[in-house]
Amino acid sequence: MNIFEALRESHDRQRGYADALTVTHGDNIERKEAYERLKAELQAHETAEERCFYIPLMAHDNGIDLSRHAISEHHEMDEMMETLDETEMSSPAWLVTAKKLTHKVHHHLKEEEQKFFQAAGKLLDESQKTALAKQYLAEYQEQIAPT
Repeated sequence: MNIFEALRESHDRQRGYADALTVTHGDNIERKEAYERLKAELQAHETAEERCFYIPLMAHDNGIDLSRHAISEHHEMDEMMETLDETEMSSPAWLVTAKKLTHKVHHHLKEEEQKFFQAAGKLLDESQKTALAKQYLAEYQEQIAPT
């Protein structure tokens, strides 16, 4: 498995969790569980991706702007999750923010997969892609299930 395949697995989970979130209603257990799944996945993925993909890419001149842009989008999503945490789930404002977050997640993942991965693929050799996948998966597991 290479880094791109490892990241896509999480991307697929994120898309599913984000889509499930926006069809929930009111302050109920389904909405709470959907949000908690998405939030945990986003946070674990962001941390592992930044440490094991974007930081190594920053060692290359052509990887700096890509990495900065992606990390900036992670920060935007974090801010939306903070807003969700501070808003009553039964509030119409909560769903508006959840839909914005879902849109941002889809935009970010599409951009990564269609733009960033191609650029990064040219900067990393095959052994780096494999090594980064192992590092990412280990970091992701540590973040998703902290001991």
